[in-house]
Amino acid sequence: MKTYNILFLCTHNSARSVIGEALASTHPSGKFKGYSAGSTPGTRINPFAAEIAKELGMDVTLLKSKSWDVFSEPNAPQMDFIITVCDNAAGEVCPFWPGQPVNAHWGFPDPSQVLGTDMEKRVAFNQVMNGLKKRIDILASMPLDKLDAMSLKEIHTKS
Repeated sequence: MKTYNILFLCTHNSARSVIGEALASTHPSGKFKGYSAGSTPGTRINPFAAEIAKELGMDVTLLKSKSWDVFSEPNAPQMDFIITVCDNAAGEVCPFWPGQPVNAHWGFPDPSQVLGTDMEKRVAFNQVMNGLKKRIDILASMPLDKLDAMSLKEIHTKS
């Protein structure tokens, strides 16, 4: 079975994109290898995103906030799908992606901007995780070798 590479993009690569990477990499279908990056990467992974990744079974030592330029280098893994998860990254000019991956925008509010108690912050992070999980589950059930950009975008409206 082919494994499909999915790159989740966000501005700082510290929360939503990291959750996407963890969900794809630990998806029970085994169809995906998740990656994440940002246009203006932060200095660290948000602790609530790291907590979710760890609960999913991801090795959190593999998670690093990094520039999306890393994935346009000649030795980078070739992406099959590129998904922006924040409006800022969706509106920015992305680098050239080798192999013409299918692109889509699955926008979610930034859980790291939630003010309040740790419990309220966890609720926001879990809402993003649940939304991404639904979309990745739908993606896993589709004929991935025949998927186009319109089909990938439509997944966001189905859940």
